[in-house]
Amino acid sequence: MGDPDELRKGEAPWKTRSKEELERQYTPSRWVVRLGAEEALRTYSQIGNEATKTARATRRSLLNVHYGDGEVEKLDIYFPEKVSEALPFCVFLHGGNWQSGSKDASAFMVNPLTAQGVTVVVVGYAIAPKGTLDQMVDQVARSIVFVQKRYPHNEGLYLCGHSAGAHLAAMMLLANWTKHGVTPNLKGFFLVSGIYDLEPIMHTSVNDPLLLTLEDAQKNSPQRLLEAGLTQPVDPACHILVTVGQHDSPEFHRQSREFYQTLCRAGWKASFKEVHDVDHFEIIWKLTQPDYVLTQVGRASLYRGQHGSCYSPNT
Repeated sequence: MGDPDELRKGEAPWKTRSKEELERQYTPSRWVVRLGAEEALRTYSQIGNEATKTARATRRSLLNVHYGDGEVEKLDIYFPEKVSEALPFCVFLHGGNWQSGSKDASAFMVNPLTAQGVTVVVVGYAIAPKGTLDQMVDQVARSIVFVQKRYPHNEGLYLCGHSAGAHLAAMMLLANWTKHGVTPNLKGFFLVSGIYDLEPIMHTSVNDPLLLTLEDAQKNSPQRLLEAGLTQPVDPACHILVTVGQHDSPEFHRQSREFYQTLCRAGWKASFKEVHDVDHFEIIWKLTQPDYVLTQVGRASLYRGQHGSCYSPNT
């Protein structure tokens, strides 16, 4: 893969692809290797539903807690056996191309993480076409503020997002917490198979319900915003893990690697991991398994980050 510094001197790589090829690149179900596209989507949904049903039946929880006044501005909180405010919190943002998915089918990592003493929060947000991308970004920020205010003595908030959720999590690196009146105790980001430059998807069917303009795409692209130097890390202990599945499309690989490189150039403590032999859906549904490599890496990141934060109190 080419050096992003060199690539920026010429045409953006995605611009060399036809509209048909961009559609294929940004349709993850076309890249699955073990199941057909429709079966992969069904399996992903089934595992998410089953994981959520199990979590709700076996873990102490607070469900459908309102973090705002909107109909879908709710979150679910799953607690470990020993409940305490002074615990790490993992906040999960589901994927679905900003137009599908739900917190009610996204408790993939609840049981493995709560078993290790981590409180897990699964956030709902208004997907397109009812919700705009600006609204989604704002809702995620407000959900994080809500958790921080409700549990002010937490040992750290760790954002984990998959696909569109990874994009929304990455946007929190650029959030203006001052306007919310509180700086959340963010200590780490776990970004799974995300999209960080939205301009390419304007040329695909993903944009049909989103209706992104070029201005919308640019102001909601963490890749672009970080390149512009709009935010810098305060505490080097805050860690950002960028991951992508081996069988994700080349565009997902490019986006993940370039975002990781941009983070490093901007001074963030970041690492990159290509997860062996998984596709866009397996990479997240396997988080239901305690021995899955990303479950273990994520758990290690949670405990490694407990002595640093991403922002100063005055950010």
